This record gives sequence, structure tokens and C-alpha cells, in this order.
Amino acid sequence: MTDTEQRLAAIRGDAPPKRHNARTIAALTGNPGCTRRAVLDGAGVDKPALAERVGFPARFGQSRFAITRGNTFEAQVKADGGAELLRLVAARLGVPVPAATRWTDLGDGDDPATRARRSATLLTEALPPSGYHPDEPTGAGEPGEPAALFDHPMLGLAVAGQRVHLEPDLVAARLGGRFHVVEIKSFPVVDGQADPAKLAAAAVQSAVYVLALRELLTDRGHDPRLVSHEVVLVCPRDFSNEPVAHLLDVRRHLLVVRRQLDRMDRLDTLLADVPADFTADPAADPATLVGSLARVPARYAPDCLASCELAYFCRHEARGQTGALGRPVREALGGIADVAEVLALAGGETVTDPDRAEAAALLRTAARLRADALATG
Repeated sequence: MTDTEQRLAAIRGDAPPKRHNARTIAALTGNPGCTRRAVLDGAGVDKPALAERVGFPARFGQSRFAITRGNTFEAQVKADGGAELLRLVAARLGVPVPAATRWTDLGDGDDPATRARRSATLLTEALPPSGYHPDEPTGAGEPGEPAALFDHPMLGLAVAGQRVHLEPDLVAARLGGRFHVVEIKSFPVVDGQADPAKLAAAAVQSAVYVLALRELLTDRGHDPRLVSHEVVLVCPRDFSNEPVAHLLDVRRHLLVVRRQLDRMDRLDTLLADVPADFTADPAADPATLVGSLARVPARYAPDCLASCELAYFCRHEARGQTGALGRPVREALGGIADVAEVLALAGGETVTDPDRAEAAALLRTAARLRADALATG
């Protein structure tokens, strides 16, 4: 065990490290500047148990109804060997529906490591014929091989030194000569529009799968560009259960995920600024944990409430800070951290710091305009 691994083990306590999945990896990209989260996730800390211990339990997660609805919709879409799903995906990619299709269910049996090895073998066997160039447009003619659909293949990705197993809904091969990740979500697309937050979350999660599949091909000596950056998202249309397919370009999300994973691989650099006695062991005394967490900087924003189990603790801690009002507010205030200082500057307090002069002038102008508007009203 390396010095870094020993340090991380001491931080999380006696419990084994919590394993990441596609959702938690995607959540890492939501607040990449938060050192506290990077350290906790790198150590594999049980954040729900930690939040409960310090008195701020997590309040988010999928309801049983949502999980059941999602499983039902996925089963419907994949019925009959994925015949309707194949038609939807081919139509969205602009390629002919293949006359022959091979459906492979990789979702049952065996342990994750065995499933990952079997998935890797079968996926690489489904590569396009040699001589196919991945720089050709996705909608280029089919290289003449039957399409292959892989249901719940098991992929892998390294996160902070741990091998994480990932399970996309479906991977389609030999459609337009490439692999395409297919994600099936139960949130509706109404009049061609989906909930922006859910759509963004699906895009980042899909980018994790694309990255894992590209790394699989690279490790086996194949061109990673054979995995398309266009993900096929299948959702219910309007308020029915009729499936509709959309393309998501995840190139930008791939860069963000890769950058955050690289940061997680440099945990020894982050740990250099973390106190030697820092602990996030959920079994420790609550007062000790609160004091310990306070010594590692967080970067709370309201968005954290939807993706981080420790968000309510950080929000309580950030009371009186401009960051608690959201990143746009914090940035618009020119880096002024305290709400009290903002109000004082808006009220005309003398500015001693030249770096605060512009922000102070804007705040005084805003305060005057507000006062004028209230007086007129």
C-alpha cells in the first residue's frame, strides 16, 4: 500500500472504500473546484453516513416509483430482442435498419470482473472490418456486417486508483461503422424539449460510458475513435410511453470528465494541503468530524443540493457567504466572499482595497436604483 493509499484509508476509517458508478463520476464534474469533495470521494468515504453523523442527512435520491417506472420503460424499449430500439437508433443515426442483428445480454450472472472480461471480448469481436476509417461521417454506409446490440455490458474505468465497474443500458455496434452508447431514461421529452438539468445529467453520465468504452478499445490496441461521441438518448415522447430517440454530442462532457478524473489521480497533491489528522470516518465523534471538515475548504453552491450528499452541511457552513447564493452571484460580486461586506459596500462604506473599488461602485449604483424603484412604487 502506497503512502497516499494509507492516508486515504486513515481518512475514511475502518470501512472499505465506497465504489463509484457512472452517476457518482458524473456528479464529480458538477463542482470540480471543491477540494473537500475531491478528497472525500478519492478516499471512498461513505458520504451519506458522514452527513447523517454530522446532523445533515442527504435528502435526494430516486424514489421507488421513479426506479420502477424507469425499469418498466427500459423493458418495453428492449422488448422483442430490441427490434423497435434498433429501428429508433438507426433512424436517428441516419443509416438503414440492418437486415440482421445479434442481441447479446451481458447483464446477468458472474461477478463484475468476470462480466467485464466477457464484455470486453465480445465488444472487440464486434469491431468493424479492418480498413474502415472512423473519420468517416457517422451516417456513412454500413460496412456490410450485421448490427450487434449489447444489453448492459460491463465496462471499467480507473477512478482515484480504484477500478470502477460501469454498466451502460446498451451499446450498439456496426451502425454507421461505429460503437454507439444508448441510454434509456424515463423522463419525458415534451414538444421536443426535455428538462435541461436531467438532460445535462444524462449527457455527463453517457460521457462516462463513452470514455470507458474508448479506454477498452485503446487497451486492446484499437482506435478509440471507433466509439462515437454521439450518444443515442431514448426517452418517452410527451406524456405517453412511446419511445423517441435523440442524439447527444458529448465531446465537451468528455473533456470535463477526463479533466476531473485526472485531478482525482493527483490526490497526493490535494492531500499535501489537508491536515495530517483530518478524518471523515463516520464512526468518529460528530463534533470531531465537524471540526475536521471545517479545515478542508469546500466550494458550496446551490447546485450541490442535487448531487452531493454533504451539501446540506456545506450550505449551513456557508451561511453569510456569497457563494451560498450561487456561482453567478459570487462571480458578479467580483470575489467578495461575505454578504455582510457586500451590504456594507452597497451602503457606502469606504473602500480601502483597490481590488474592491469597481465592485463597490456597482453595488452602490445597484442600491441607489433599488431605492429609486421602491420610492417610485
